[in-house]
Amino acid sequence: MGSGMISIGTAPDSWGVWFPDDSRQMPWQRAMDEMAEAGYTGVELGPWGYFPNERASLQSALDERGLSLVATTAGANFADDDSVAGLIATIDEICPLQLTFPGARFVVLLPQMYTDLMDGSQVLPATLTTAQLDRLYANIQRVSDYVRETYGLTAALHPHVECHIETEAEIEGVLENTTVALCLDTGHHVYGGGEPISFYNKHADRIPYIHVKDCDTEVQQRMRENGWSFAQAVKHDIMCEPGSGGIDFHRLFTAMRQNGYDGWVVVEHDLYPAPFDRPLPIARRTREFLLQCLV
Repeated sequence: MGSGMISIGTAPDSWGVWFPDDSRQMPWQRAMDEMAEAGYTGVELGPWGYFPNERASLQSALDERGLSLVATTAGANFADDDSVAGLIATIDEICPLQLTFPGARFVVLLPQMYTDLMDGSQVLPATLTTAQLDRLYANIQRVSDYVRETYGLTAALHPHVECHIETEAEIEGVLENTTVALCLDTGHHVYGGGEPISFYNKHADRIPYIHVKDCDTEVQQRMRENGWSFAQAVKHDIMCEPGSGGIDFHRLFTAMRQNGYDGWVVVEHDLYPAPFDRPLPIARRTREFLLQCLV
C-alpha cells in the first residue's frame, strides 16, 4: 500500500439505514442531503436498492451534493454454497454500476449473522465443523477472486458481530487460509474481544479499507445479561460515537499513516431505528473528531 492521503467518508448505516426499504428509515434523499450537510464527500452505497441503483440517477444525486461513491456492500452465509451463488448474482447486479464510478474500488463482503438481527434467536450453528470452515474459506476465496477477475475491484471481508468471522482468532483463520483483503470495522472488532490498533499494525498489508465506530462494552455486558438481540443492543447505543468509547483513534490514525494507508475511512455508526433528527448532529461531531485525529 503506497503512502497517501486518508479521507473520511460515511455510510447509510450512520443514518439508521439497514434495509433497502423500511418504514422506519428516512427517505434516501434526506439521508444523502444530510451526508453532504455534515461535510462528508465520500459515501458507501449501503443496502442495494436504498439509494438509486441506476447509473444516471445515482450520478445525478451524488453530483448535486458534491459526493463520491467509495464502496458497495453485499453479504452471504459463506459456509453455504447456495447463499454464495446468490451473493455472486447480486455482485453481478452491483458491480456493473459500481464500475461507472471510478473512485469506488471496494466491494464490502458481510458474513451472515448466526443470530436473528431482530429477536436474537439462533438461525445458524454458532460454531462450524472443520468441513464447514473449509467451505467458508473456499467460498470467501471464490468470491474475492470473482470480484477481482471479473470486475477489477477489491473484495474486502467485513468481520461482524455474532457471525463466524468475529474474533481475532477467527479473522486470523481467514487471513491464513485465503488471500482476501479485510475491511476492519473498529467497533465490531472490539465487540469480538479484539484490540483494533494492534491488529491493524499486525495486518496492515491486508487491510486496505476501514470502517470506524466505537463499542460500549458496558452495554455489551448488559446485552449478554438480558439476552438482547443485536438490534436491541443498538437501540441502547452499543455502537457509540468514535471518541466516546475505549478506542484511541489518534493512535489508530497514527498507525495508519505509518503504514501508508491510502484512501477512505468510512464512518459506519450503527443506528437503527433512528429518529430522523438524530443522525445529523452525531455525523457532524464524528467527522470533526476524526479530522482532529488526522492532525
